[in-house]
Amino acid sequence: MAALANDWQEALSAEFSKDYYRQLYLKIREEYNEHRVYPPSGDLFNALHLTPLHNVKAVILGQDPYFNEGQAHGLCFSVKEGVEPPPSLKNIYKEIHDDLGLPIPETGDLTPWAKQGVLLLNTVLTVRAGQPNSHRGLGWEQFTDAVIRKVDEQDRPIVFLLWGSPAQKKQALLRNPKHLVLTASHPSPLSVYRGFEGCRHFSKTNRFLEENGIEPIDWRIGQ
Repeated sequence: MAALANDWQEALSAEFSKDYYRQLYLKIREEYNEHRVYPPSGDLFNALHLTPLHNVKAVILGQDPYFNEGQAHGLCFSVKEGVEPPPSLKNIYKEIHDDLGLPIPETGDLTPWAKQGVLLLNTVLTVRAGQPNSHRGLGWEQFTDAVIRKVDEQDRPIVFLLWGSPAQKKQALLRNPKHLVLTASHPSPLSVYRGFEGCRHFSKTNRFLEENGIEPIDWRIGQ
């Protein structure tokens, strides 16, 4: 697995020496050796590489990576340049359009958000090809809970966008009253109509950041 090179390395150093992480490391290495696993190992920690802890303004939580060839690259909801945006991402784009009036992008690569301080974190960081949730329960959840706690500990206002019940369960980890927590249904076509449509989370995030003297996020992609 790719090593961390920014301030996440120090923030998470205690996790790397714990028994669960050593077992996770061995299991994931075996999975990459014996199966097709996404994302590519070099992209595994892209969410942390592209969004250092001290830069985090907002957190969007996903579940596990896309399981089809060429999609996953270490950022939740994001796909590599040139890959058709999946349905959930299309619904996210539609909400941004309805909320902020921005054009709907053709690309699904959310790297520009990550570079502005949006931590695009899946709660499970790997998956076998064609087998959704195949790496659930291996230990990633404990690791990403530690990531969430480190963000929660930051002494500055941060927005957490929790879409769908698995992400909303992580609200129990959030104790810092400085932060804003926004919840809605998942943007999947199966649940988008249950509250994600019209949630206005993108304008609410920027309003909160601006009210606290923080530069808002430019939600445009590929423009």
